[in-house]
Amino acid sequence: MNKLSIERKAQVIKVLCEGNSIRSTARITDTAINTAVKILREVGASCMEYQDKAMRNLTCKNIQCDEIWSFCYAKEKNVPEDKKGQFGYGDVWTFTAVDSDTKLVPSWYVGLRDPESAFEFMNDLSRRLANRVQITTDSHRVYLNAIEDAFGADIDYAILVKHYGKPDQGYDSKYSPAQCISAEAKRVSGYPDLSKTSTSYVERQNLTMRMNMRRFTRLTNGFSKKIENHMFAVALYFMHYNFVREHKSLATPYPRTPAMAAGLTDHIWTIEEIVNLI
Repeated sequence: MNKLSIERKAQVIKVLCEGNSIRSTARITDTAINTAVKILREVGASCMEYQDKAMRNLTCKNIQCDEIWSFCYAKEKNVPEDKKGQFGYGDVWTFTAVDSDTKLVPSWYVGLRDPESAFEFMNDLSRRLANRVQITTDSHRVYLNAIEDAFGADIDYAILVKHYGKPDQGYDSKYSPAQCISAEAKRVSGYPDLSKTSTSYVERQNLTMRMNMRRFTRLTNGFSKKIENHMFAVALYFMHYNFVREHKSLATPYPRTPAMAAGLTDHIWTIEEIVNLI
């Protein structure tokens, strides 16, 4: 069997990171589909392991958390009876945390939108932080107990409650949410600075995920078929986002990535460096 060079593997990874599906990546790079999947799995596993070790003792100060929906195998309503209730079939939610200063994503968790997943996510986040932080979430109730269990009293926690008007009528209303007419910051625990209570950065991160991972694009057949590949794709995405992609808000005094701003690396990584993690 022919062994692909680092350059060929990097080409596959670069095309995937630009939001292409597995099949389009295979066509663009003249690579077999199974080979492209194998590269994704190898590199994704390496990215997961590397970030798990690197994201430690972080000095973040202001973190925003949210969750984003996707599905695997089939939409929840179309899951066969023999697979209902099994994780990896139907709805899949990805919890994310974003540091509003460095734009770093220090932690994420792929699971369900339930208390157990929120608990695992918040406990993972707490183990990566070196100091007391302020956390902002929306009003989803699963965060309340999860944050208390993970951080105890050593947290400044506030929620942002958004109020929406009546949804628009018509065909477009299914994909266009109702207009947000007001937002109210509420203290939950500690002494959060309510002027910094926002979920704008993490919600913008949700959009970036949908634009850069074909698996998250709505109304296509590019959704994940296997939950393992879905997790590897998410790990690869965050590796590229944190270490490779320059963030425009961090361009001063020189171009930087979130990992550089957080002090995790001293240079902008290349795709070849990611592939070499294997």
